[in-house]
Amino acid sequence: MVIGIVIAACVVLAVLAFLLPRLSRHPQNGAQRGLGAGSRAGMKAPGPLGRWLSKPFSSGSRAMGRSGGAGRRARGRMPF
Repeated sequence: MVIGIVIAACVVLAVLAFLLPRLSRHPQNGAQRGLGAGSRAGMKAPGPLGRWLSKPFSSGSRAMGRSGGAGRRARGRMPF
């Protein structure tokens, strides 16, 4: 379930970053903040379980940052 939500959010952020590069930073930061909270909550589990539970959230946050950056970078490369 988390994977599907992260993929959908990445697509939305990439499109938003391409269309409105400056206005896409706030939604990107908000999404990353939410995933960071999930990652911190997962880290509270003991031992390796904490690492395993927080990994989907941290990799999802990294993916959202990359998709937003890719949309802004693609917009910057457009000839018009």
